Amino acid sequence: MPGQRVLVLRPDELGPDDVRMWREIRAGTTAPANPFLDPVFTAAVGRVRAGARVAVLRQDGTPVGYFPYEKGPLGRGRAIGLGVSDSQGAVLRPGTAVDPRRLLRACGLASWEFDTLEDGQDAFAAHAVEEHASPVVDLGAGYDRYLKSLRARAPGFVRQTRAKERRLARRVGEVRFVPDSRDPAALRQLMRWKSAQYRRTGRRDRFAQEWITGLVDLLARGGEPECRGQLSVLYAGHRPVAAHFGLRSATVLSWWFPAYDRAFGAYSPGILLHLRMLEAAAADGIRTVDLGSGPARYKESLKTRDLRVYEGAVVRPVPGGAAHRLAREPARAARRFVRDRPRLAAAAARTLEEAGTLRERLRRRPDGAGGGE
Repeated sequence: MPGQRVLVLRPDELGPDDVRMWREIRAGTTAPANPFLDPVFTAAVGRVRAGARVAVLRQDGTPVGYFPYEKGPLGRGRAIGLGVSDSQGAVLRPGTAVDPRRLLRACGLASWEFDTLEDGQDAFAAHAVEEHASPVVDLGAGYDRYLKSLRARAPGFVRQTRAKERRLARRVGEVRFVPDSRDPAALRQLMRWKSAQYRRTGRRDRFAQEWITGLVDLLARGGEPECRGQLSVLYAGHRPVAAHFGLRSATVLSWWFPAYDRAFGAYSPGILLHLRMLEAAAADGIRTVDLGSGPARYKESLKTRDLRVYEGAVVRPVPGGAAHRLAREPARAARRFVRDRPRLAAAAARTLEEAGTLRERLRRRPDGAGGGE
């Protein structure tokens, strides 16, 4: 586009005017105010990931867009916070035209990978290889209206959940919910539960990665209304039984890291926490709860509709682009092959869980045989 220039900065080089303009551009679009696309999230990633950058798009000297990304070896780029970010893309003033490959060239990138590109990012979505459903809960009409709809869809769901809550209170202690906890011990307990879940299900433990733990710590201490971490904890007596750490803006809460104590699994503490969180979120002005892409039975039970998100990569015809294709496309094709065949996907999930259980048993052996994680 004539007159358009690109300036590449580290996130900590963005000044207050850029932060204000970023948010002003974002507010002028029809996209939800997802906190993952706020400059606070990019700045936090920049403090734990050396390759974090922001391309500032200027038209006749005025910022018209911001493109956050991470740059790795051979010019391989990825969405900012890829692996934990639940909404990705560029923040562009409406009407701003972008050629993705020209933008990548200006950023010194051979490729740019995304796995939860938000809907409406048409220039990048043209390079998607998969489309996923991302369930959401609409709370704009209030929690009571949502609960009425939930009861109509699944008459026994809420009744059974409330009955479990009463049993938990009788047998363990008064059920208490803290919607916005600042207790670091509760956050560490959540991380331990989540790490155990990752290992048990054969998945990579995100909290074994120092940058993710550091990112969560940073966001937990933040206080900006456009993007801040929120820790919610459900207690039975004095004992935490479930917790969730997510990101929120003034109107959107993004589901991120939920977990619960398996010792209380018979009471479905995760679902109890979810319903308490939805009620508190609606009372605090949240209009949309984004449950994030990926299959889960509880998401199907709670959602009101689905958003669309996209996975893929913009790849330039240069050696680094070829390196991206060789490194990523075979694995993506294999995942797609398995996912598109339900019986095979179920068998793969069982195998992963069995392997995870075996590793956990070996890890806990008193003599340490088999090594740790």
